[in-house]
Amino acid sequence: MMDKELLFGRMITCPKIQKTDEEYQRTASFIKGVCQRCGQNQRTSLPRNQFYCQACLILGRVSSLDDLIFLPEPNNFDGQVELVWPGTLTKQQVQVSKDLVKSMEQGRNHLVWAVTGAGKTEMLFPLLLKAFQQKKRVALVSPRVDVIVELAPRLAAAFSNLSQVVLHGKQTTPYGYTQLVLATTHQLLRFKEAFDLLVIDEVDSFPFRGNPMLQYAVQTAQKGTSMIAYLTATPTPDLKTAVKRGNLRVSYLPLRFHQQLLPKLQIKRVNDWRLKMPKLLKKQIEVFIEEQRQFLIFVPYVSDLIIVERYLQDYTQLKGTTVHANDPNRIEKVQQMRQKNIQFLITTTILERGVTLPGIDVLILGADETTFSENALVQIAGRVGRSHERPTGLVLAVVKQVNLSVFRAQKQINAMNQRGCQLKKKFGVKDELSPLSAKD
Repeated sequence: MMDKELLFGRMITCPKIQKTDEEYQRTASFIKGVCQRCGQNQRTSLPRNQFYCQACLILGRVSSLDDLIFLPEPNNFDGQVELVWPGTLTKQQVQVSKDLVKSMEQGRNHLVWAVTGAGKTEMLFPLLLKAFQQKKRVALVSPRVDVIVELAPRLAAAFSNLSQVVLHGKQTTPYGYTQLVLATTHQLLRFKEAFDLLVIDEVDSFPFRGNPMLQYAVQTAQKGTSMIAYLTATPTPDLKTAVKRGNLRVSYLPLRFHQQLLPKLQIKRVNDWRLKMPKLLKKQIEVFIEEQRQFLIFVPYVSDLIIVERYLQDYTQLKGTTVHANDPNRIEKVQQMRQKNIQFLITTTILERGVTLPGIDVLILGADETTFSENALVQIAGRVGRSHERPTGLVLAVVKQVNLSVFRAQKQINAMNQRGCQLKKKFGVKDELSPLSAKD
């Protein structure tokens, strides 16, 4: 049998015929046909009237020939963690942090509704520090691998004496028992009653949103007295309803970490951009070249990548590439942008969130197509203006016609900016640069 620490708050499969020590808690892998790891009833037949779960097969097979075993979480930590992050929070961020700590003390769930680039990670530091020092076990999860990959080194640098493990489908480092678990939401299916504090970043993102299996994973992985902190710039209707009914506490932060507003979503109408490069796009590319600005071009479908890439081939002074969800070099290409080895990326919605590229501008071709939801457009707009040096930038939506998603995204950004203006007046924050305009 494996090291017992590896089973603290964690479920693994064990053949029914294999004996274990009495201290191990065992449960049948299926009860009334429902998989006890993922809560789903999606069975596939095996010989001799046996079966396995199809829903969570990606994590390894759970069959009717297995039991699930685990050991209760003992919180076997020393609490000697220290925050060594050299930065400081703004007054608004401090207030959100205090709200979160208060909710944890009272065992209440909490939503942080903060615009992209508000510094949500840093706002978590006081909450995390208190949890670590109280020997609580913490999970910080996201539906997106990119988010977890980016958060891991930042948290490792911010806290000393902290043990952490990173878990996602592409991770090769073996699992270890740690006080902090950074993971994709699917990895929660491996845990049971493990976490005193569960932070879910990008809670509205695919595949977590509306996924009953992942909702089950959250409920199973948390302890009965734990707190869940939801983080997002674009809450789901369910979260908004819970706030409205008083069932979920909420903190708003409409200002970004540099105290400025979101860039406005500008809209330009064109004919079919797939048949011919629009003149406004040509002019804007020329501005990017002249001013040596990095940029992202979002397109609705993978098949559109090559079309736009062909448009840019005439500009020999430009260096860039395409990226999409199934691109094996996705992480490396994003790193090339960070290091400014390339000037642009043509991308699908895979880069709509979870990636920080300071000083960029954004063009969205076909923003009126169904691929781009209201929340996706807001998240894409949030890629811009994420640095002190350039707290603003261009967000240009190129459409055939303005549809409801585009209109609502523009309205949502304007509403948050209005709330942000009120907050700036309250705290005496001065205006800096105004958003750049698209070239006509």
